[in-house]
Amino acid sequence: MKIAVIAHLKFPIGQPYLGGLEMHTHHLAGALRRRGHRVTLFASEGSDPLLVPDPVCPPTGDALGDPVAFARIARAEQAAYERIVEMIERGGFDVIHNNSLHPLPLKASHRLAAPMVTALHTPPFDSLSEGVAAAKPGMIFAAVSPSLAQEWAELAPNARIIGNGIDLSTFAFSPAAESAGYVFWSGRIVPEKGTHLAIDAARKAGIPLRFAGPQPNPRYWNEWIAPRLGEGVAYVGHLSHAELARQLGGARAAIVSPRWEEPFGLVVAEALACGTPVAAFARGAIPDIVDRWSGALAGADDVEDLARAIIRAVGLERRACRHRAETLYDAAVMTDGYEDLYREVLSGAAPARRPRLPVLERLIA
Repeated sequence: MKIAVIAHLKFPIGQPYLGGLEMHTHHLAGALRRRGHRVTLFASEGSDPLLVPDPVCPPTGDALGDPVAFARIARAEQAAYERIVEMIERGGFDVIHNNSLHPLPLKASHRLAAPMVTALHTPPFDSLSEGVAAAKPGMIFAAVSPSLAQEWAELAPNARIIGNGIDLSTFAFSPAAESAGYVFWSGRIVPEKGTHLAIDAARKAGIPLRFAGPQPNPRYWNEWIAPRLGEGVAYVGHLSHAELARQLGGARAAIVSPRWEEPFGLVVAEALACGTPVAAFARGAIPDIVDRWSGALAGADDVEDLARAIIRAVGLERRACRHRAETLYDAAVMTDGYEDLYREVLSGAAPARRPRLPVLERLIA
């Protein structure tokens, strides 16, 4: 197939990843290319050259609450997505995979000859909801978890569920934690990821914490994170996937502390692949991913409960964690799911009357 993949433009699609969507897009585009498809990735400048991307603009970045920056980013993204749509119109593509989170490709789907599949990676927000509502009738949507599909049920009632996948060879099984005896947190260091709550919970559990990730919000770092450093808490930087896997595999447990309804949580799958049990707030899709053999859940924003979950998690069997990752979160399984979806839209099959719930939901049950 000749496939157009539309990325979001805020950050490059390449390592070290700024977040889970960048990693997902990178894995999918690369896997489709390796399977012999002709893939054009429309992305921002600086994306991985091995993907042979079509760079449409510099990374647009994050406004961080600045209305002037927000208006500038909105103009840049509007213009860039218009150019992408124009290139797709001329490109002779068989199918379009929309990962953009921007309303314009959805609104423009009416004028595109190729069918579009849109992957939903976040809970509904105003501009994306407007795009979904204005999309070409019959468009097939995919949600990355059952809980996210439920959040989109009103606007996209027939969303398929295709769980995110990771490279199981990169996140290799580690049968035992390192002797240093630490727990680990990774992700974007921003308020909605709750890094400060993970630090507080690890301290209450009495276990040293290492944490990693980019620092896109200097104010949050300076006011909430920097004062908590020391006393068994160490920041180890923004890591490549290889180093991230090494740190995760050496940990007694991984802490996941979202302060929003997490749509998937790739760090959970990464930890399980390494054999590292998870202690997490029970928000969004995390209860879909973690079962009682692979992790321990805590009430949302409850530091005391998260500390108790950490203590429970460190005693779980690591092989069970790896088995769950192999069964549910292999990137090859994810790619299979999207290939099936592309074939369905190309066949002109009518949308299903209810979400198709593949192995992900069956095994969760």
